[in-house]
Amino acid sequence: MSDTVKKLTILPTDHPLRGHVRPPGSKSITNRALLLAGLAKGTSRLTGALKSDDTRYMADALRAMGVEVSEPDDTTFVVTGTGRLASPSAPLFLGNAGTATRFLTAAAALVDGPVVVDGDQHMRKRPIKPLVDALRTLGVEVTSETGCPPVTVNGKGGFPAGRIEIDAGLSSQYVSALLMAAPGAKGPVRIELAGDEIGARGYIDLTVAAMRAFGAEVEQLSPSIWQVAPTGYRAADFVIEPDASAATYLWAAEVLTGGAIDLGVPASVFSQPDARAHAVISSFPHLPAVIDGSQMQDAIPTIAVLAAFNETPVRFVGLTNLRVKECDRVRALSLGLTAIRPGLAHEEGDDLIVSSDPALAGQTLPASIDTFADHRIAMSFALAGLKIHGIAIEDPGCVAKTYPAYWDALASLGVTFTGDRP
Repeated sequence: MSDTVKKLTILPTDHPLRGHVRPPGSKSITNRALLLAGLAKGTSRLTGALKSDDTRYMADALRAMGVEVSEPDDTTFVVTGTGRLASPSAPLFLGNAGTATRFLTAAAALVDGPVVVDGDQHMRKRPIKPLVDALRTLGVEVTSETGCPPVTVNGKGGFPAGRIEIDAGLSSQYVSALLMAAPGAKGPVRIELAGDEIGARGYIDLTVAAMRAFGAEVEQLSPSIWQVAPTGYRAADFVIEPDASAATYLWAAEVLTGGAIDLGVPASVFSQPDARAHAVISSFPHLPAVIDGSQMQDAIPTIAVLAAFNETPVRFVGLTNLRVKECDRVRALSLGLTAIRPGLAHEEGDDLIVSSDPALAGQTLPASIDTFADHRIAMSFALAGLKIHGIAIEDPGCVAKTYPAYWDALASLGVTFTGDRP
C-alpha cells in the first residue's frame, strides 16, 4: 500500500479489559430482513438493526427499486413495500457487500425489467457464477461476463415453478438468495444442493427463520433439499439479534487480557453460526490443535490471531471459502502474522498453520498490517496490538463495513491508539 495510507497503532494494554460493550446488530440478519421487508406488502419495522456500509448499500438499493426505507434512529429501519420491486433507473452499486450482491441478484428475477447489480473492485473479483447458472435453469435471463459482478438480470416479473440445483461449495449465500426469491415465483420451487458441500450451512437456517417471520412457507425435505411455496411475503415487525461475528473480537479481547467484557447477551442465545466460536475462544490458551473453520468462517481471523499467543500450534482447516471473501483471508492472515514475526504462520494448501508463542506478549515487534480493505482483518489484528508493541493497522476505516464503532468500543474498554483513528 502507499506511504499515504492511514494507519492506526494500537497501544498494548497493561490491565485486563473490563466493561460493557453491546455489539452492533447482525449484518447477516439485517440484510436478510431488509430484503424480505422490501419484498413484502405493507410496513415492517426492523429493530436492533446494524447501520453500516453493507446494510446501507442494501437499503439504498431497495430505495432505488421503489421501496420506502426510513431510519428513525440508529438501530431501526422502517420499510414500506408494495409487494414488488421496480426496475432501477441505474445500476445498483453495492460496494463489497456480498450478502446484498448475491441476494439482490436473485431478487432481480422478480422485477419486470432490467437490473444491473455491481460493486467495487473487490466485489468484481468475488464469484457469482453458481448463482447465475442456477437462475438460468429457471429461464431467468441473466449475464455475467466474468463469473463475478457486474451481473445483468432481465427480469420478467417472476419465474416459473420448478427445480433449481445449486452448487453451494463456495458460499451458502447462493442458496439463501434463491430461497428468499422463491416465494415470488409463479409456483412452488424446489431448491437442491449439487453435492453435499456447503459453506456455513447455519446461515441457511437464519434465512429460513427470517423468511418464515415474513410469512413464507419453507419445508426442508432433506439436508440438501428445500421446497418453497409461492406465498409472497407479508410485512412484519422483526427484532435483529447482536452480531456474533462482531462479538468474537470482544470474546477474544477478554481472554487475551484476562478481562471481563459484558456483551449484554450470553453466547448461548445467538442463532448465528459464528457463535460456536465462543467455546473455542474460551479454551485459550489451550486452543484445539486443529480447528475447522468451514461452519464459522467469519470467526476464523479472530481465532487465528488469538492462536499466535496460544500454548501450542494450531492448524486451521476448512478454509477454502475464506479465499473468496472480501479478500483472500487465508493469505491476508498468513502475511499479517508473518509480518509480526517471520515463521509465525504459513499456508499448506488452503490450511493455515499458526506456530503460536505465548512469549510474543510484551515484545516490541513493529508490523504494519495490510488489511486489504477487509474489515475482519483489521479488527482481528487489532487484538495482536493489545499484547505486542508496534502493531499498526492500515486503512482502519474499513471496519465501517460491519462495525463502524469498533475503535470506539475498544476505547471504551481502556484501549488507546496513536495515528489515524477514524
